[in-house]
Amino acid sequence: MDDLDLGEFSGGCQCGAVRFHARAIRENPHVCYCRMCQKATGNLFAALVGIGHENLTWTRGKAAEFRSSEHVGRGFCGNCGTPLYYRYEGGQHISFTIGAFDEPHRIPLLYQMGLEGKHPSLFHLRDVEEVGTTEAAMGDEAGAIKRSNNQHPDHDTPAWTPRPSTV
Repeated sequence: MDDLDLGEFSGGCQCGAVRFHARAIRENPHVCYCRMCQKATGNLFAALVGIGHENLTWTRGKAAEFRSSEHVGRGFCGNCGTPLYYRYEGGQHISFTIGAFDEPHRIPLLYQMGLEGKHPSLFHLRDVEEVGTTEAAMGDEAGAIKRSNNQHPDHDTPAWTPRPSTV
């Protein structure tokens, strides 16, 4: 599998305890609807793209990992719980969640898989009403959330002290 010619990428978890850098990404950006990916992300699908081991550097912290099957590890931040990757044991790359990248909009989705698990409403998503931006839809709540935001910014920082989990 070849790499896409899109340049370098950085990313990490929501709290900033785990950060990574990719010198290149694989030509496999996709959405997977299988039930295992749904459970791993707590969502209707996982949007993933591979990073070859030779192109991956962990720049802060280390992901915790759950063995979702005998051959698969699912990486996540042990502090904030952000899903970070799918790793097939012995594979040539690790598939990272596209939403964990600082600039996910730069990564084009090229295919879909796991269609047996695709939620029926996703087949006609373009017909579902759009209510606008978060700020327009949530009003004062969005402003309060923004003012008290503990999320790591969408770029690398020289240092970051994540807030401890409050579970």
